[in-house]
Amino acid sequence: MKNFLILGGTGKTGRRIASRLTAAGHQVRTASRTGGDVRIDLDDPSTHAPALDGVTAAYLIEPGSVSGDNNPPRMAALVDAAVAAGVRRLVLLSAPGADSEYHPLHATEQAVRGSGLEWTVVRPGWFAQNFSEDFWLPAVRSGTLALPAGEGRIPFIDAEDIADVAAAALTEDRHAGQVYELTGPRALGFGEAAELIAAASGKPLRYVAVTSEAFVEQQVADGLPRKTAERMAGLVVRGADGSVAGLTDGVEKALGRAPRSFEDFVVAAAATGCWS
Repeated sequence: MKNFLILGGTGKTGRRIASRLTAAGHQVRTASRTGGDVRIDLDDPSTHAPALDGVTAAYLIEPGSVSGDNNPPRMAALVDAAVAAGVRRLVLLSAPGADSEYHPLHATEQAVRGSGLEWTVVRPGWFAQNFSEDFWLPAVRSGTLALPAGEGRIPFIDAEDIADVAAAALTEDRHAGQVYELTGPRALGFGEAAELIAAASGKPLRYVAVTSEAFVEQQVADGLPRKTAERMAGLVVRGADGSVAGLTDGVEKALGRAPRSFEDFVVAAAATGCWS
């Protein structure tokens, strides 16, 4: 593999993967609908071939997976374009549960796995960086983390580990045909997560369990589209019932080491000043 295309190249995983590949001396092209080295719009097939020209391996994400708006045929069209362009390897960022035909990313996975190319699927759970980069960052800065998660526990996965796994899958032959389910090393509740963040940042933070309805209304008031807020609420509620508390060994299988702890994440995040 020589030339890499990274979709979502400015996002949580994409920019980390691009940085790793660039540091290793590879040719890297980042792509997104609004930024990156090249423009690629999954809804505009005319952007696919130019972005894929000369690419040997590509990292794919489905931007609509959080909002629930993803349109399966559009990823299939991109995969077809990758085949036509001579791409040899695909690595897809998916999510737990995508084996089910009812999962929003099921069709996307099937398109990649049925492409005839070398493929690897990476299925991380909840990102630790949700506290430090986007979804919950405003709440953390405000001092009150209000979520419909009850006393549920989640094994948050560090995006640095996701990037390590994806970069390995893009550059090493041994990951072809693998599906890696990724979690952190232990599950913890939002109350404990808030305590750890407060200790690392030096700023007070409390977790408040709220209803799903209250959460949605607050997110809408903060400017999030209602459909996205409702999907986020549904995902967080799953954490409340214990259905996502299980641990996996995907990081160890892919990298031969344990995943990073949440404690290590909060120390590294606090050092960036993101919670100041």
